[in-house]
Amino acid sequence: MNNEFSHIISGAVGIAERQVAATVALLDEGATIPFIARYRKEKTGSLNEVQIAAIQAQYGKLQELAKRKETIYARLDELGNDDQELRKRIEECWDATELEDIYLPYKPHRKTRADVAIEKGLLPLAEEILKQRPMKLPNEEDLQGARDIIAQRIAEDEKSRNAIRREFSYTAVLSSKAVKTQCDTPEAQNYKDYFDFKCPLKHVKSHQLLAIRRAEAEGYLRVDISPDTEKALDKLAHLWLRANNDTAYQVELAMEDGYKRLLKPAIETEFAALSKEKADEEAIRVFAENLRQLLLGAPLGQKRVLALDPGFRTGCKTVVLNEQGDLLMQDVIYLHNLQSTQKLQELIEKYKIEAIAIGNGTASRECEQMVRAAITPPQPSPQGRENRPQIFVVSEAGASVYSASKIAREEFPDEDVTVRGAVSIGRRLIDPLAELVKIEPKSIGVGQYQHDVDQTELRESLQQTVESVVNYVGVDVNTASKHLLTYISGLGPMLAQNIVDYRAEHGAFGSRKELLKVPKLGAKTFEQAAGFLRLKDANPLDNSAVHPESYGIVEKMAKDQKCSVADLIAKKELREQVDLNKYVTAEVGMPTLTDIMKELAQPGRDPRGETEEFHFDEHVHTIDDLQAGMVLPGIVTNISAFGAFVDLGVHKDGLIHISEMADRRISNPQEVVKLHQHVKVRVVDVDRARGRIQLSLRHL
Repeated sequence: MNNEFSHIISGAVGIAERQVAATVALLDEGATIPFIARYRKEKTGSLNEVQIAAIQAQYGKLQELAKRKETIYARLDELGNDDQELRKRIEECWDATELEDIYLPYKPHRKTRADVAIEKGLLPLAEEILKQRPMKLPNEEDLQGARDIIAQRIAEDEKSRNAIRREFSYTAVLSSKAVKTQCDTPEAQNYKDYFDFKCPLKHVKSHQLLAIRRAEAEGYLRVDISPDTEKALDKLAHLWLRANNDTAYQVELAMEDGYKRLLKPAIETEFAALSKEKADEEAIRVFAENLRQLLLGAPLGQKRVLALDPGFRTGCKTVVLNEQGDLLMQDVIYLHNLQSTQKLQELIEKYKIEAIAIGNGTASRECEQMVRAAITPPQPSPQGRENRPQIFVVSEAGASVYSASKIAREEFPDEDVTVRGAVSIGRRLIDPLAELVKIEPKSIGVGQYQHDVDQTELRESLQQTVESVVNYVGVDVNTASKHLLTYISGLGPMLAQNIVDYRAEHGAFGSRKELLKVPKLGAKTFEQAAGFLRLKDANPLDNSAVHPESYGIVEKMAKDQKCSVADLIAKKELREQVDLNKYVTAEVGMPTLTDIMKELAQPGRDPRGETEEFHFDEHVHTIDDLQAGMVLPGIVTNISAFGAFVDLGVHKDGLIHISEMADRRISNPQEVVKLHQHVKVRVVDVDRARGRIQLSLRHL
C-alpha cells in the first residue's frame, strides 16, 4: 500500500497509522472484516468491525482517487500539456474537491460564451482589463466578450471557488416552495410541511432533506440553496478588484455575472450533493442499525410451530412446521367460525404444537383473539408443564417479497405465495436470522427513505450488516441453508452451494477439517470461514468460536492441567488455574487468549437471548379505543432519525418523537429503544382524522 495512504486514512478515521497499515494489508490479502476483527486482534491492535469498515471505506476512496488521476493525466497528454508543476500538484493532491478544481480548466466541456469570445480573438483584451489599469475601452460587443472570458476565469479559479464554498458553509440557506400547479393533489399534501420551508443548510435534518428532494423529484417543490449573496460577492471582490476605475468596473460586472451564472450554480450543485450524501449516510446508518437489531432477534429455537397469515375475506392461511421448519401441512382457517376454532384445536393436539406465530398484518388482532379463544384453559401435563402453546405476533415485513421470490419457488415449487408467506412467518419465529437472510435487506422495511438514498451505498452497508450479524452468531454447517452460508466470511454463493451439495452427497460433516474436502474450498477460504461455522456432536472446539489455528493452544492448556479439552470446557476451576501469560507468543497475544477463555466458558452459546411472549391491551383494538393519557404495551416496529414507531395493536403505528423518548436530551432514538423491543408507552394525542397517534416514554 502507498505509505501516504496510511497517513491520510489515519487522519480521516482517527486511528494510528500502524493499525491502519496492518488492517489494509489484511484487506489486500483478501481477509474479511469479521475475520480481521475476531481473529487478527494482535495485528490490528484490537480494532472493531466499525473501525475496520471505516478504514476500508477510506482506502476505497483513495483507490478511486488514484484511478481519477490516471484519467486526468491521460487528458493532459491528449492536450499536449507537459506542465510539470501542474502534474506535481495533481500527484500530491488526495482531496477529491481540490483535485477537480485543479483539473477544471482542462476538463472537456461544451462550448461556452467564453470559448466563443476567445475564438474572436478577445483573450488579449480580457487579460488587459484584468490588470485594471486606466485604458480606452472598446465597443460594448467586444467588452461583453471580454467579460465572458473574465467571468469564466473567476468561476474556475480555485481561490474563488474555495471562498464561495466557505460562504456556503457559513451562510447557505435551503428553501423550498410549492409548485402551485401541483400542490393541490393528495400526493402533494404529504409534503405540506415543505411548501414554504426555509432553514440554514447546516441545520436541516436528514429526513427533512430526503423528503424535500423526493418532493422535488416528483415535481411538487422548487428547491434552492443559496448563501448570503452580498457577502459572497464581497469575498470575490476582495480577490479580484484592485482599483476604482472604469476598467475595474468591467471586472466587477464580469465577477457578478460569473458568480450568478457559473460559480453559484456550480457550488450549489456541489453542496446539494454533499448535503444529500450526509443525509444518505444518516439514513443508511439508521437502516443498518435497525437491520442489525432485526437480524439479532431472539430465536424461539427448534419447536413445532403453527403459523397463521391473517386475513378477513380469504381466511387465515395456516401451516404447521416441524422443529426444523419443514412444512407438514397447510390449510385455511376463517375468523369467527366455530368449525375453524375446532380445526385449530385439532391441529394443536394432532401435531403437538408448542408455539403459534401470527403475522402482524391486517386482521392480526382478530386472528390472535380467535387463537386465544381456541386454546383451552391450561391443563397440567403428567410432567407438570402446561400444554398451552405460546402465542407470538411476528413481523410480516418483507414476507410478501420472499413468497414471490426465486428462493421461495425453489423451496416450495408446488405451493402458492400464500403458503410460502405463512411458512416464512413461522420460520421467523423459529430462527429470524436464518429466514430473513433470504430477503433483500431493503425490502424488510425497517428504515427511512430507503428508496431515495444512494442505492450502491445502501446495498453495500446492508450487505456488510448481514455478514457481520451472521458471523457474530455463527451457523451450524450441517443444518444451515445455502442462503445463510453465503454470508459466512470467505464463502459466497458458489462455495455455499458446494457445501450444501457435499453435505447432501456425503452426509453431515464430522469435523471442521472435513470442509477442506469441499470442491473449491481451499486453505485460505478455510482460514476465513472455519471459526464461524459450528458442528454439534463433534470435537467440542468445533462447536465454538475458537479458530482451528488455535486448537493447539487449547490442547496445550488441557495437557498442562492434566485433563482433556472437554474437561477444561466443563470445569470452571480448571480454567481458573490457567496462566495465560505462559501461552503468549510472537504470533498469539493476550487478546486472542482472552477470547479463547471466554469461548471455553460458553462454547456454542447463541448470543441472541430468548424470545418472549407479548400481549396487547385486550381492551384496545382500533384507533377509536385510544384516549390521551392511556399507558399501553407496544412493540417497536421501526426507528428513524426523528423517533420510533410503535405497534399498539390498532392497525396503525404510533410515533414516539425523539423529544418524547427520554427526560434528558438525546441525539439518537436508538440510545433509548431497540427494534421489536416490548415497551410501555403513554398516549399523548390521537388525530383520528389523519390516523396519527402521538406517544411518549417520558414520565412513566
